[in-house]
Amino acid sequence: MTAQKNDFSVGSVKKHIINQAVPLTLALLVHLLYNIVDRIYIGHLPENGDLALTGLGITFPIVVIISAFTALFGTGGTPLFSIARGQKNDEEAERLIGNVFALLSVTAVILMILCYFFRRPVLFLFGASEVSYHYADEYLKIYLLGTFFSMITTGLNTYINAQGFPKVGMMTTVIGAVINIVLDPIFIFLLDMGVQGAALATVISQGVSALWVLKFLTGKKAILRLKKEYIRINGARTRRIASLGITGFVMSANSSLVQIACNNQLQLYGGDLYVGIMTIINSVREIMSLAMSGISNGSQPVSGYNYGAGKYDRVKESIRFIAVTGLAYTMVIWIIVMLIPEQLISIFTSDPETITIGAHMINIYFFGFVFMSFQFVGQCTFQALGKAKQAIFFSIFRKVIIVVPLTFLLPALGFGVDGVFLAEPISNAVGGLASFLTMWFTLYRKL
Repeated sequence: MTAQKNDFSVGSVKKHIINQAVPLTLALLVHLLYNIVDRIYIGHLPENGDLALTGLGITFPIVVIISAFTALFGTGGTPLFSIARGQKNDEEAERLIGNVFALLSVTAVILMILCYFFRRPVLFLFGASEVSYHYADEYLKIYLLGTFFSMITTGLNTYINAQGFPKVGMMTTVIGAVINIVLDPIFIFLLDMGVQGAALATVISQGVSALWVLKFLTGKKAILRLKKEYIRINGARTRRIASLGITGFVMSANSSLVQIACNNQLQLYGGDLYVGIMTIINSVREIMSLAMSGISNGSQPVSGYNYGAGKYDRVKESIRFIAVTGLAYTMVIWIIVMLIPEQLISIFTSDPETITIGAHMINIYFFGFVFMSFQFVGQCTFQALGKAKQAIFFSIFRKVIIVVPLTFLLPALGFGVDGVFLAEPISNAVGGLASFLTMWFTLYRKL
């Protein structure tokens, strides 16, 4: 029965995608709450909430860089682990876990030290002002102490899922999110710790999640364990891990680069207020893109399975379904944003000026949001059918080749601060259509 249930080559393609998408979307929602709740609480601080939110936004590129290195080693080793497990080579699989743990640990220490001692020039490089630096520095000094916890939690949790324990893997995120949500108001408001309280709550929640992951992987319930004698870095094994993890690394690094460029130009042309508004809009975008990400990710195993089985009509049906669903969903989201921009901004702030200006900027940023669905469909199809190079290229194309240059060019051409927000819809249209049409003519029509 389990084999039939997981056989995506029979039954309704749409039903298979939805069945995959629902739990993935719920997992993404829990993970999103982990990150969003800090911004909501901080933005509503009774004094200087907007400046504190700006400071938090300036630290985002550093958080993303840490995530990029986590993906490089954590995600990169998972396919090798699964292959070794399928070959019944348990020793190699456990050596891979030990190698990944060692890589994550060493990288976490290096990143924590570098970011801590160079945090002032780095934060100013990333768009801080003399005023917002204070809040960014308060948050980052504490957040960096949890670098090891963060990288171990995210990097090793995939090895729990890869052994067939998805509920245990899900609990890793749920436990951290719940602890963070509970501790945030206590530390931020009750103990009057402000942004430092938000950072401390995050570190504690990450610490508990890391202990949960390590306890399972070293315990009796795990099929393959993290063993002390295998915690070492092997050159050949590390090269194989990094070669597979480079896709996730590049995509995360691209996001960090875009955020750095936006913060710099917003600080130059608008100041701290606009950096804070971009932080809010990015948060709204994460919320609004959640279902589309779930549907796209849910379609990948279905498309990939049918592609491997030679059921190309079902692959095409999968692509058509996510294209139509994505187009309809992003159109609805666009309409919602156009109708209630003030209400969306007010989730993260109570400041009237921020709400008024933010409403104008979110309308610019989300203009033509429907084109984002084309980016999702094209990129997830490339990934599902094993075309990693194309997936990486179109991520770089949209973010690095289009967004970053436009972020510097449009304000200089007279658009001012509006130009920074305008770069996003232009990149969605150009990058999204390029990704989708390339997929359509090079993959879809050949199936």
